[in-house]
Amino acid sequence: MNVITPHLLDAARQARLHAHAPFSGFCVGAALETHDGQIITGCNVENATLGLTICAERLAIFKAISEGHRRFDRLAIVADTAEPTPPCGACRQILWEFGGDLEIVLGNLLSETARFSLSDLLPHPFDRRLLGQGDG
Repeated sequence: MNVITPHLLDAARQARLHAHAPFSGFCVGAALETHDGQIITGCNVENATLGLTICAERLAIFKAISEGHRRFDRLAIVADTAEPTPPCGACRQILWEFGGDLEIVLGNLLSETARFSLSDLLPHPFDRRLLGQGDG
């Protein structure tokens, strides 16, 4: 069962409302679609040290993993920006390791702004292949 992308963007918009961003004011929501059609959400949560901040994308994937999900189809990310806001480098690495070549749907408060495959955003990923442990 596939979720229609507008519903995934709506879930990311709702998750964004729970963001804790008192330092940057930059609130982000993410909605991860599991292979069986469930939606797991996340929002960014800032910390005073900023280095311990967690992005919405990583929160969604860690939450999904902690709930037993292992296969994912797409991720929607929403921020209040006119331009597309792709995941940061740390998120791209985590998404690759746990989700593979996901479809990444970017949006703002009103509409979809861009769509990529994760391999477009992270063309040369570091993964288990490089550790001599088989396929990535």
